[in-house]
Amino acid sequence: MFDFRLKVFYTVAQRLSFTRAASELFISQPAVTKHIRELEDFYKSPLFERSGNSKVSITPAGMLLLKYAEQILSLSRDLEYDMSMLRDKYSGTLRIGASTTIAQYLLPSLLAGFHKKFRDIRVSMISGNTEEIEQALINKQIEVGFIEGLSKKPRIHYSGYLNDEIVLVCPSHFHAFKKDTLSIDELTRYPLLMREPGSGTLEVIAHALKPFGLRLNDLNIEMQLGSTEGIKSYLAKSDCLAFISVHAIFKELKHRELRVIDVESLNIERPLQIAVQHGQPSKLADLFIEFVHKNSSDWYNDHKIT
Repeated sequence: MFDFRLKVFYTVAQRLSFTRAASELFISQPAVTKHIRELEDFYKSPLFERSGNSKVSITPAGMLLLKYAEQILSLSRDLEYDMSMLRDKYSGTLRIGASTTIAQYLLPSLLAGFHKKFRDIRVSMISGNTEEIEQALINKQIEVGFIEGLSKKPRIHYSGYLNDEIVLVCPSHFHAFKKDTLSIDELTRYPLLMREPGSGTLEVIAHALKPFGLRLNDLNIEMQLGSTEGIKSYLAKSDCLAFISVHAIFKELKHRELRVIDVESLNIERPLQIAVQHGQPSKLADLFIEFVHKNSSDWYNDHKIT
């Protein structure tokens, strides 16, 4: 029901690129141009300004149309959902985003269960660090975000759904490192791997170190990597320590590839959070959030180390 020309406009407005919009919508760039020109002819106003180097900026008329296009798109999704309910059937498209640890280790099995129960709901997911997912939510590129950080942006409503713990680990091959416990002072002496700036995990670690008078710059950080998988691969070939979400290392702990090192008086716990924009989420978003709340504890019990 959603006018495809408006969908083309919305995608160009989000990406500020005719080329990227064409790729995302699986149509040609001339087709994108045609749809935009038809809208500009209909509204008798230019919607985008194009420069010679392919850059695109949105005009005041385009900003006004974008405001209404977002509302129409939201209403279209709700209409699709409500019409499916008349047939006792859930259908539609849901766009979600998740920060890296959640996207890799928590959501895939939950998404499989959700798809098994609601086969006619199409779900697309993007991943990135916490800052990127929050920005995608603010930009209306997604309807629900799953994040790891402690930030509180005023335009976003946060709710916890699962507890997480960040633990210090070392590779089992690091035979020169015999300790099972470190003091806070000793923590600064060993090479550490950390996530990249903007990561929710890094933000939580920095927050936990503050009461001890430590900053990230006080640590012996050997390298910062953009994913937990990258950190685990680096650990397999190095003699380093690393802070990692316990959810990401169930298999490595079970197979004794990594071991946990306690840091005296340092407990890094955090609630993993569901983020939506303030206001009424779409009905499909509500359905998925309810499903996640009901099934996350089962996931944890199935994967925990006993």
